[in-house]
Amino acid sequence: MGPEWVAILALVALFVIGTLLPINMGALAYVAAWLVGMYALDLDEKTILGGVSGDLILTLIGVTYLFAIARNNGTVDLIVRSAVRAVGGRVALIPWVMFFVTALLTAIGAASPAACAIIGPIALGFAGRYRISPLMMGMMVVHGAQAGGFSPISIYGTITNSVMEGAGLPSSEIAVFLASLVVNFILALVLFLALGGRSLVSQRLDPADPDTLSDDLHRGGAAIPQRGYGTSTATGTKTANPGVRHDQVLTLVAFVAVAVIALAFDKNIGFVAITAAVLLNMLAPHQHKDAVKQIAWPTVLLVAGVSTYATVLTTAEAPEFVGTWAAGLGAAAIGALILCYVGGVVSAFASSTALLPVIIPIAVPLIADGGINAALFVAALAVSSTIVDVSPFSTNGALMLANRPDTVEEPVYYKQILTYGVLVTLVGPLLVWAALVLPGW
Repeated sequence: MGPEWVAILALVALFVIGTLLPINMGALAYVAAWLVGMYALDLDEKTILGGVSGDLILTLIGVTYLFAIARNNGTVDLIVRSAVRAVGGRVALIPWVMFFVTALLTAIGAASPAACAIIGPIALGFAGRYRISPLMMGMMVVHGAQAGGFSPISIYGTITNSVMEGAGLPSSEIAVFLASLVVNFILALVLFLALGGRSLVSQRLDPADPDTLSDDLHRGGAAIPQRGYGTSTATGTKTANPGVRHDQVLTLVAFVAVAVIALAFDKNIGFVAITAAVLLNMLAPHQHKDAVKQIAWPTVLLVAGVSTYATVLTTAEAPEFVGTWAAGLGAAAIGALILCYVGGVVSAFASSTALLPVIIPIAVPLIADGGINAALFVAALAVSSTIVDVSPFSTNGALMLANRPDTVEEPVYYKQILTYGVLVTLVGPLLVWAALVLPGW
């Protein structure tokens, strides 16, 4: 058995074990990289460890550190409150508020599961209160997370762009971002129209009830800003007081500054984000003393381990092996479709973050030999591998299931999410491929 087969079989075992057992796939990937690298490829340990991208790891740490501070000081809660109030209490617009707020959070650096964990309970709280379809509301949150998930400063976007650069592919940051944004917006629109969104137009939030939003935010576990609501000393009742604290303003300014400095001045997003986080932490050291613990360390381990194994996989020439096989099917477009389905099916049961560093290098031979547009093919792979996160077996889908409103029974809600997840997994990659790859743009 050649080393490419050993590397591929180890990769399959890695995903199977990581799916069936609650073990971080990054830890499994380190073990696989060590065993395959040492005993199938005769690599030394320093060479194996050389596959980790320090730039990528720093970016993950920096953006999630900054996001943890934003969550601690109520800036995330402020964004949600402001968005809900901006629609004037129109219930029909609430699902779209949840979609775009979640998209904003992932676009500025929040991990997709983290954004869903924050917004999902809030959204489903509204769904239960106003009799909005829980399936529609929950899936719009997940699609929102994926819609913003490939911005140039997001976790998915950073991973994808780093892998493309490492594989020698042309940069396509905007193409991948827009492809994910448009596809997920279309899916959200279909959900809204199919699951009763139009019937919500006549409903309104009661502006005289300041507890409405507060209760739903408490359900989501979000901290209520100190000046968001006040308590009347005469009556003991809550009164609206939409003040914004100076630390929240500084946090919003920090997010804008990070985006501008990283994009306009082409500075490393990891260094810029962690600098902003440290400065904010210095301004309120006691409030944010535990923010470093909220860095997405499991995601850091996941990406570090999988990127290490991806290097071993490349050294074994497994991507060339699979890509050449797909290209040898007689039509490059058919090979591209197969890879889109591989990404979709695997990601429905495993981690999208772990899959992206693996699936993109596999596509390189097909791009080189088949004349397929690199940017659009990678966009198709990225979108196909992430829209399936609506599956109840994925972290995002499981979060929506765990926070179901009391108005729907868990077996019923599980069946609804599972049915929708299967539908997206079967049809999604085909439609994405047909739109981005088949026309030969």
